[in-house]
Amino acid sequence: MKRAKAVRLGVDIGGTFTDVVLEIGTALHSTKVLTTYAAPEDAIITGMHQVCAKAGIATSAITQIIHGTTLATNALIERRGAKTALITTKGFRDVIEMRTESRFEQYDLNLTLPEPLLPRQRRYVLNERVGASGDVLVPLQRSEIEALADELKVADYESIAVGLIHSYANDAHEKMVREVLAQKFPGVMISLSCEVSPQMREYERFNTVVANAYIKPLMKSYLGRLAGRLKAEGADCPVFLMHSGGGIISLENAAEFPVRLVESGPAGGAVFAANIAARHGLDKVLSFDMGGTTAKICLIKNQTPKTSRVFEVARTYRFKKGSGMPISIPVIDMVEIGAGGGSLASVDAMRQIRVGPHSAGSEPGPACYGRGGERPAVTDADLVLGRLDPDNFAGGSITLHTQASREALKVHVGKVLSLDDETAAFGVSEVVDENMANAARVHAVENGEDLSGYTMIAFGGAAPLHAGRLCEKLGVSRCLIPPGAGVGSAIGFLRAPFSFEANRSVYMRLSDFNPGVIKTLLAELERDATRFVRSCDGAAKIISEFKVYMRYSGQGWEIPVSLTRAQAMSPSLAVYKRLFEAAYEKLFARTVSGMDIEITVWAVNATTPQQPVKKVTQRKLASKAKAAGRRKIFDPARSAAVDAVVVPRTAFAAGHGVVGPAVITEDETTIIVPSSRTAIAQSDGCINLIAKR
Repeated sequence: MKRAKAVRLGVDIGGTFTDVVLEIGTALHSTKVLTTYAAPEDAIITGMHQVCAKAGIATSAITQIIHGTTLATNALIERRGAKTALITTKGFRDVIEMRTESRFEQYDLNLTLPEPLLPRQRRYVLNERVGASGDVLVPLQRSEIEALADELKVADYESIAVGLIHSYANDAHEKMVREVLAQKFPGVMISLSCEVSPQMREYERFNTVVANAYIKPLMKSYLGRLAGRLKAEGADCPVFLMHSGGGIISLENAAEFPVRLVESGPAGGAVFAANIAARHGLDKVLSFDMGGTTAKICLIKNQTPKTSRVFEVARTYRFKKGSGMPISIPVIDMVEIGAGGGSLASVDAMRQIRVGPHSAGSEPGPACYGRGGERPAVTDADLVLGRLDPDNFAGGSITLHTQASREALKVHVGKVLSLDDETAAFGVSEVVDENMANAARVHAVENGEDLSGYTMIAFGGAAPLHAGRLCEKLGVSRCLIPPGAGVGSAIGFLRAPFSFEANRSVYMRLSDFNPGVIKTLLAELERDATRFVRSCDGAAKIISEFKVYMRYSGQGWEIPVSLTRAQAMSPSLAVYKRLFEAAYEKLFARTVSGMDIEITVWAVNATTPQQPVKKVTQRKLASKAKAAGRRKIFDPARSAAVDAVVVPRTAFAAGHGVVGPAVITEDETTIIVPSSRTAIAQSDGCINLIAKR
């Protein structure tokens, strides 16, 4: 009997557009619809019906849905979470307000630190104490928890975060608090730091559990409504969520640990770029994802995105590290800036053009959308510069109003700086491109990388419009723009494995190396991580990846060291020391002799195997693609308008190409080929932008 093809739906809710991709076998059908803020599930349902109509199938044929969303991030940024309380150890009530006492702007005398997520009156204490080694120094009295539970119930909290000192070493007190709260205050949502982020450093851990509790009611309600709406529309199938670490978890686990969804959309984009890199055999890739609200830049080495244990949400001070809300969970390491198609332009007091971080979003959207927006956005500048076709934007579903863009640019930029419309648009475009280029340079320097040897992979609705210029600024000679670039993150969801990383802080010096403790600890973490993956797919093959975080004694931060299964299950002091010194020397070009080495965090990532990819051989220019017309576009490198050929992407076969300046059009995005580049179609449908020799 012939097996039916899987029908999978990938859905990415962004700040401006909701991207929906339907995959049937190797065929993809996609659409972009404006995000509906009041009820985000409405846009998903609309997009689902559109792609099902394109494919000629009923919604009941869908066998799996994978979803990523910025709702969790936006709720934290906009402070739209539930009424939440924090229960912590006596003496540690103000940890989330004191932060680490570091200054992210050393010489700013008027520096204002970001407000904590919860004000002081919503932070409560218990008289208990666990030591760093897990010993109970001050026992917790059940009667004290009961009294506090009665107080919290009267205050009518929706969600409660529990973060006790050193609970990662001994979680008994936190679990006792949950047990009493569940009895005395039934119905309230509870988050424990020993489950959300069982790691040392109380500021990061407390902040993470507070963030989880703060968004838990919102996300649980949304995910429940979404599952109900999908079922009512005929899509009665399993729904999974993309998490920040680049894998997929079940709807139930996502509802319990919504803080793991904070970077889910961008993570899907990084997985998409890694999949393209694997197909083309690229070991050094700069992933460039530019949507309607933000731009995300990620380094991908050896076809694997770089990961981190801590990242910041809602940076308040020029995107400086330390000015945001630290979240301590496994996450794909990337830099994210407010530079998207909807990013708003203005002129500051120094008469300089500024773009972002604020965005027009989808409501009202850029001025050219004709939905009430009056301020100019990057999309308005692109339209005035000839990069967009006003009659065929988003597959013709949105008609753009060029005159509205000109008027907005004139009022907010042109008149202020005495510039004509086109020059004002050029200024806005150059500023946003330079912002993105600078973010890429800084991210590369922080990771010790030289971008000149990298290949860019550009996707997202706005990235192909700006990728060519970004390559010119960064000295990158090659850029790949894959098919489906406009909905790249949603496609990435369909390429991601089921995975979950379990981690825990257990302090150990190599001078006190204990193989038995290590083997037991890693086996427990592997069991926990595997359980999460099994909840998604009970029969899948699961691979375990082991990692420890090590440092020299006295240092403040650790570096990751990967282990094989044999090294994890048969620990050797000499092997651990050798692996650490090799990793340390690679990063810092030297080791430190005579210093003891510490392990602070242990992690196991359980994952299903990556999907196999078909390797692609690079094609050279064999013949020119047939042009459909010509139009004027502005070339920033020449500071002048140039005559460009217009070619539909559907006109390209493998080896077909076009010499810039050119415009390659498709439903979900537009590729601008600068005068300095040649575009050549590859056998997998990617467009290869390469520098002219």
